[in-house]
Amino acid sequence: MAVSTLPGFTEKDTGNDSPSDQNSVELAESLEWDEKEEAKAKRKVNFSVLPWLFLGLLVFQLDRMNIASALTGGFAVAIGVSQDTVNLGNQLMSMGIVLLEIPSNMLLQRLGPRAWISSQVFIFGLVAMLQFLLVNRPGFLASRLILGFAEAGYIPGAIYTLSTWYPKRELARRVAIFFFGMFDGNALSPILASGILHMDGVQGMRGWQWLFLLEGLFTICVSFLLFFVLPGSPDQPRPLLSRGLIHFTEKEQRILQRRLELDDEYRKGGAQGMRIPLKLVWRIVCHYRRWPHYVSTFAVFSTWSPLTTYTPSIIMSLGFDCIAANALAAVGASLALVVVFFFAFISDRTNKRGLSVILAHLAYLVVLIVARTVHPHVGRWSRWGLWTAVNSLAVGYHPVHNSWVQLNCREPGERSIAIAMLVMSAISGLMVGTRYFRGSDVPFYNTGLRTLIIMVSLGMFFAIVQKVVYIVHNRRVRSGKHKTKDGSPPYIYVP
Repeated sequence: MAVSTLPGFTEKDTGNDSPSDQNSVELAESLEWDEKEEAKAKRKVNFSVLPWLFLGLLVFQLDRMNIASALTGGFAVAIGVSQDTVNLGNQLMSMGIVLLEIPSNMLLQRLGPRAWISSQVFIFGLVAMLQFLLVNRPGFLASRLILGFAEAGYIPGAIYTLSTWYPKRELARRVAIFFFGMFDGNALSPILASGILHMDGVQGMRGWQWLFLLEGLFTICVSFLLFFVLPGSPDQPRPLLSRGLIHFTEKEQRILQRRLELDDEYRKGGAQGMRIPLKLVWRIVCHYRRWPHYVSTFAVFSTWSPLTTYTPSIIMSLGFDCIAANALAAVGASLALVVVFFFAFISDRTNKRGLSVILAHLAYLVVLIVARTVHPHVGRWSRWGLWTAVNSLAVGYHPVHNSWVQLNCREPGERSIAIAMLVMSAISGLMVGTRYFRGSDVPFYNTGLRTLIIMVSLGMFFAIVQKVVYIVHNRRVRSGKHKTKDGSPPYIYVP
């Protein structure tokens, strides 16, 4: 039977610990486990943490996305707003997320994921639900801004929470599965809408009102579920309001904690309640070698914003009714799951992280060029096929790029803020991208497609720059030309 033993800390490691800390270390030093025990503990994590964070991201995306289906149900006309106002509202939502992204992530460190993530899902579900009361332009703009504030920090906070359960070698795949929640929400939103919009006129309410009301209520129900089932971290595995559906033994807790400590020396104090000082935030912000990641993400992710908002309307303009248009819009979003998995598989199989991102960019760029060139010369089903292909490839690079950033971070605090900055870059891109498809360019947005081609080309260029930066740095380290200021071993990046 294979046994995992725990290398003990040296006196240097624990010289300043309190007596209780020393007792914990002595207990950890004496701990042994076999592969079956570790596999059982991991299996419990897989079924008690990841599914609930996934579900939270799914409703997060539903509440952001349903504006696209509401537009096909006459929402804009009903409250008297133009396409430019809809774009402005989405910009305000993105701005709200960007402004509070890092503060929200730091607040999570204070309160812990059990309380903060569950509460956050309740808040943005409530805001999303109340959109059924909208009657005019000021209310619409205010609701989008507040929804952005409410949703700020969920994605990097959830990824941070995953990092408190999984060592680095296991984290990338879990993050990819987590992001399926976003793409599943993107695929599910028009499917749900195609059914809910049939309720137009029921109880004197419009279909788009039922859409906001029911999906918001669903999110609120999910938030209550999270209060009862979402664990905290290995040192606080019980959910906030119950014993949880899956229980961890004391030994399983210690196994999970010690796996993290062996993976990363900075996790000695336990994963729950780690603090991220402002000095660390500033150091990560100033880490110039990572900035091509952010520029690339900003450029390419900006192209997703107009697609998520206007794809159902574009398909409707091909001659389909609003119900069929929403159902057909779901096809591209569903195929995106296959694309994401394909590039994630290539990335994990080859460990060519940068190359996988660049290939995903290239595939997206090619289909955009083909769509803009061929679109005016084909029939409606071929046009639908082109828009479906564009939507299926629009986000294939994103989970892979996220994992690329994480693999090049040393410690959990650095990883948490780096991912927050990546998400801020993506959301900032969404904010800018709301202006790509203009009312003067309807129905097929030929000028908008040209803008998408330019931005994807720019993003791919900076992904190439990022890969070159890492390769050059690694060569300097191996040749002995690069020295760190504090004398610590220089970091070798994953290019």
